[in-house]
Amino acid sequence: MTDHVPNTPEVAIVAYSGAQQSALHGLREMFDVANSLVDEDNGPQIAHQILTPPEFEHRRDVDAIILPPNLTGKRGGDDQALHRWIAHQHGEGTIICSACAGSFWLGHAGILEGRPATTHWALEAEFRSQFPKVRLSPEHILVDDNDIVTVGGVMAWVDLGIHLIGHWLGAVVVSRTCRQMLIDPAGREQRNYRSFRPNMAHKDQTIRTLQIWMEGNVEADLSVGGLAHRAGLSERSLHRKFLHSTNLSVNRYVQELRVEKARGLLELTALTVSEICWQVGYQDVSAFNRLFKSISGLSPGEYRQRFRIHPE
Repeated sequence: MTDHVPNTPEVAIVAYSGAQQSALHGLREMFDVANSLVDEDNGPQIAHQILTPPEFEHRRDVDAIILPPNLTGKRGGDDQALHRWIAHQHGEGTIICSACAGSFWLGHAGILEGRPATTHWALEAEFRSQFPKVRLSPEHILVDDNDIVTVGGVMAWVDLGIHLIGHWLGAVVVSRTCRQMLIDPAGREQRNYRSFRPNMAHKDQTIRTLQIWMEGNVEADLSVGGLAHRAGLSERSLHRKFLHSTNLSVNRYVQELRVEKARGLLELTALTVSEICWQVGYQDVSAFNRLFKSISGLSPGEYRQRFRIHPE
C-alpha cells in the first residue's frame, strides 16, 4: 500500500445486492473498536459508512472501497453502474478492496487485468475462466498490491479489516484491536484450509473410473505406469487424457489426492505422522512432510494441532 495516510481516512463499504450482512456490519464495528483504542490526539481515526445503490454513485471522496463477500451465487456481471464507479474511483487513487466473491466485481470493473489478486479457493476455476489475465493466487488469504487489496474466504473480511487498521492506525492499534475482539493476528493462508476437489464432471468415462478407483486405493501403486496399465492406456495417452479431463498432470493429481487423504487422517485419527505417511502411499516420511507443507502451508504436526476434530 501507499505510505500516504490521510488525517481521517474514509472507507465506503458497499452494500450491493447479496452482500454478506455480517461483513458489512462487522467491518464497521471493527473500525469503531480500533478508533476507540487510538491514543487521544495521537493519530487518525477511520471514518466509515455503508453505501447502498444508488448512494455510491454520488460519493467521490473516499479513500478506500470495500466489496464484501456475496453469498447468493451472483457474480456481478450485470452491475454496470457499480463497475463504472469502481473503475472511476480506482482511477482517482482510491484503494479498492474485495473479500471472497467480491473480487468478481473488481474483475468486471476491469481493474484486475495483469494484477495479482485472490478470491475464495472454491471459486478459483470460475474466476480464472472469467478473468484469465488476472494473476490469481488462491492459496493466499490476502494480496496487497498497493491500490488493490483482495482477500479470499467468506470470513477473510476480518483479515482485511485488520490489514486496513494496520495501514492507517498502526501496529499498536492492531494489537489492541485483536486483543479486544479476540482475533488471532497471526498470518494465515487459504491453502491451510483448502480442500482438494477433483473435477469428475467431465465426459471421459475411462478417466473418471480411474479417479474413483484412486479415491479408494490411495496407498496403491499410483505411478503413471501403474495407472496406465490399470486404465488400459499407453502412458502418453494417459497423460494427455488425464490432463484434458482434470486440468492436472497425473503426478500432481496423485500428490493432491494423497495430501487430502492425509489431512483427513490428521483431523480424525491418533495415527502418527509416519503411519499416515505409509497409509497414503509414501515410504519416505521426510519427503512426505515436505510435500504436505508445500501444498497445505503447514507441517503435518501444525495441521493436526490446528484442525484436530477429536482431541486426544
